[in-house]
Amino acid sequence: MRDLPRQLSTERLAEVFEGRTRFVELLAEREDPLDAAPEVIAQLDEIEKLEALNAHPVIGAPGLSRRSAEEQGADAEPAILTELAYLNQVYEEKFGFRFVVFVNRRSKVEILEVLRARLERTRDEELDTGLSELVAIARDRWERS
Repeated sequence: MRDLPRQLSTERLAEVFEGRTRFVELLAEREDPLDAAPEVIAQLDEIEKLEALNAHPVIGAPGLSRRSAEEQGADAEPAILTELAYLNQVYEEKFGFRFVVFVNRRSKVEILEVLRARLERTRDEELDTGLSELVAIARDRWERS
């Protein structure tokens, strides 16, 4: 496991968060950026929160970054991928932002269960959960790199 340095560059943070967003830029200004992430999230406006979530790749989509493809694996049957694509679309239409989940080496079948459950929640719950998941993904990526 890798210790977190006191500060990370914007480029390094953009890599673990899958994009250079206002959130990433603000984190780069902080000591202990991943520990400071909840405090930084609280300072973001709605547009900046959505930008951070929407920078993340769609679960199960083609054309993922190398890192996302490794995390998500290639274990799904076509029917699972079709349902995942459909429910991702339903999620984005309902909440107005991308479904973000810390895959944590779970199968796509398990992720489908999580997605179905999260579709039953409120937008505010999902916004908070998605941002927390985004930070968990980044922390895991940093520790495993």
